Amino acid sequence: MAFSLYDAIIPGNLQIIGSVDALVDKAGAFCGESGRMEEDFIQARLIDDMLPFAYQVKAVAEHSLGAIEGVRAGNYTPDTSAPPDSFAALKAKLAAAAEALEGIDRAEVDGFVGQDMQFSFGEMVIPFTAENFLLSFAQPNFYFHATTAYDIMRAEGVSIGKRDFLGQLRIKTA
Repeated sequence: MAFSLYDAIIPGNLQIIGSVDALVDKAGAFCGESGRMEEDFIQARLIDDMLPFAYQVKAVAEHSLGAIEGVRAGNYTPDTSAPPDSFAALKAKLAAAAEALEGIDRAEVDGFVGQDMQFSFGEMVIPFTAENFLLSFAQPNFYFHATTAYDIMRAEGVSIGKRDFLGQLRIKTA
């Protein structure tokens, strides 16, 4: 069986989007149990010059579905809009990304190979092939932001572990 670009991108994105969605649930439960304000948790950061929890969750959706949309358009520009301001809105953003990714045709993603596209932000323009953009830019960013959301939760005192980050494993079935 050949391993495809689709296989390298979409299943992992769906797995981690699912785990981040469950992490948002745990953050909400933590706030309810500890009396912590949701707004404060959503704005929590690892360090002052890093972006807050809500941004990290938003970026998980942006570097998965947003990356695919960027390849389709031939250009990816980061979404600079404010992140969602509630756990419910964060979950809705993740759900929309997962639903759209689940509907993507394998042949479409595999057909991206060799296609020119670019990353642009202000005056900066970086040329890529679609597969190099997805594998060397979007995927590392996707995992970085998922990990940072997890790390913020740990730093804030939420009882989570590695299994929470991994989410639903894609194990061999009979």
